[in-house]
Amino acid sequence: MSRKKSLGLTTRRSVTTAQINRLVKKALNNGVKHTPAKGYKFLQDLNIGSLFQTESGQTRGVLISCGVNATVIITKAHDKAELGKKLIASHTEVKEITEV
Repeated sequence: MSRKKSLGLTTRRSVTTAQINRLVKKALNNGVKHTPAKGYKFLQDLNIGSLFQTESGQTRGVLISCGVNATVIITKAHDKAELGKKLIASHTEVKEITEV
């Protein structure tokens, strides 16, 4: 006969559904506010036709359109497969290139 071990998955204090709902409501009360890193902007904050460079510095492109996702043309990348027209999240942090 084999003995079954107790998994011990219970917590010391049980949390009710009402407590969880109250914590979630409190956490999301004002919504989530994202801010880009210093010196960077989100793609959605750039003007159409702006040149940009990603954080890694290996990818450059041009912004074509921006909604929930941004349509961009990648002009320089470390991998040739990444070149061309792509969809990227509009909250991607990029550096705007002002001088070519």
